[in-house]
Amino acid sequence: MAGLKIRKGDRVVVLSGKDKGKESVVTKALPSEGKVVVEGVNTAKRHTKSRTATESGGIHDKDMPIQVSNVALISPKDGKPTRVGFKVVDGKKIRICKRTGEEIK
Repeated sequence: MAGLKIRKGDRVVVLSGKDKGKESVVTKALPSEGKVVVEGVNTAKRHTKSRTATESGGIHDKDMPIQVSNVALISPKDGKPTRVGFKVVDGKKIRICKRTGEEIK
């Protein structure tokens, strides 16, 4: 899979799955797998063992990767889900919002 149109720090909405409709921030992008990790979405229980005296063991929630096709970027202008496009401006490739045509930072 090539590069992703959604990057770390982007605000997204989940389109399908058990967390459909949730809005959150992308914490990690995995371009080689075509997945992203979204904060508070697709959580799994992980049983961890205490490794040091200060680190506590127990059951912790961990955010698991979700397919990038199952999330949509939230438009910075109107706050609605949008698709992402690319445009070359002054020799630089930038991401644009397909809905409003505005540049995505």
